[in-house]
Amino acid sequence: MTHESLHFDSPDQIRSLLGSHDEYLRLVRDRMGVQVVIRGDEIRISGDPSKVSAGLKVFADLQSIIRRHGGLEGSEVERILSRHSAGSHQNSSPESDHSGSNGKRLQAAPIDLFEHAKRVVPRTEGQKVYVDAIRENDLIFCSGPAGCGKTYLSVAMAIHALRSEQVRKIVLVRPAVEAGEKLGFLPGDMLAKVNPYLRPLLDALSDILNFEQVKRYMENDVIEIVPLAFMRGRTLNETFIILDEAQNTTTTQMLMFLTRMGEGSKIVVTGDPTQSDLPPGTRSGLGDAIGRLNGIPGVAVVQLSGQDIVRHRLVREIVRAYDDGSSKGTHSRGR
Repeated sequence: MTHESLHFDSPDQIRSLLGSHDEYLRLVRDRMGVQVVIRGDEIRISGDPSKVSAGLKVFADLQSIIRRHGGLEGSEVERILSRHSAGSHQNSSPESDHSGSNGKRLQAAPIDLFEHAKRVVPRTEGQKVYVDAIRENDLIFCSGPAGCGKTYLSVAMAIHALRSEQVRKIVLVRPAVEAGEKLGFLPGDMLAKVNPYLRPLLDALSDILNFEQVKRYMENDVIEIVPLAFMRGRTLNETFIILDEAQNTTTTQMLMFLTRMGEGSKIVVTGDPTQSDLPPGTRSGLGDAIGRLNGIPGVAVVQLSGQDIVRHRLVREIVRAYDDGSSKGTHSRGR
C-alpha cells in the first residue's frame, strides 16, 4: 500500500474540498478507489500505487481550482474526475443533432459547461460556424442582427474556456455610449450610471450560471464586467475577453481595446452595424477593424443573419419588416 500527502493553504480550502456533508470527498474517494484521511491542513491518500498517483492528481487539480476561484462546484469535481478516470469519454462525446432554422439537419457539438442540467448548443448553421470560429481562433469578429446569439454564445464559450482551464479570467466589456439620455442626468455614482449599459452582459451570464456562481466568480474577480473606458492601460493574460455592442466604438477605442490582449488570451468582438449610436459621420471601430484585420491568421470574421435569430418567433419577422421598410424612413432596431 502506498501513501501520499497534499498540503492545503488553509482550513477554508479543506472545507471547500470536502463539499456539503463531505460529498465531494466521498465522490473522489469512491471514484478513484483510494482511502483519504484529513489531518489539519493536509489530506493523506492511501491505497494501490497507481490509484494513489491518480487520486493525488485529482486533488491537486481541485486545489488549483479552489485557489483561483475561491470555492468548488460539483460540476468542477465531475470534470476533473472525468479527465483522470480510466476510459473517460469526455473528449469523444457524440455531437448533438439539431435542426437549423432552414429545416436542414444540423450536426452541432454542444458547448460543455460542465453542468448536469445545462446544455448550450448552436441552433443554426451560422451559429455553428460562429462557435467553431471561437474554438479555432484567438480573435473573432461577429456581426449580425438582434437575437442571433452573438453575445449569448460568446459568453457560453467563455465559461467553457474558464472551466476547462484554458483561461484564468473572463472580462466582459461594453461601450457606455449615450443614446438619448445623458449619463450626467442619471442618478447615482459612476458605477450606477454605467450599470444599464452593462446589464445585458450580466443577463447573458445569469442565464447560463446560477446566481451563487455568478456572485462567487465576480467577488473573486474571476469574472469582470466593465465599461470600455476602464480598459485603458491594462494587459490581460490568459483571459477570455468579450466586447459587446462594438458598433458603438470609435476606431481609436477599438485599437485601444484590441491591444489589451496578452499571452494566452482570446477576444470575441460582437456588434450590429445597423444599431450604431455614434454621432453622425463618426466611423465605427467594428467595421474598420474587420476591414483591416480580416485575412490575418488567427483572426476570424463571422456574419450572422436574420436566419440565425433564435429569440421569440416574432423577432425575426420584426427585423425583416424593418429591413424591408428601411426605404420608407429612418429606423433604429431594438436590442
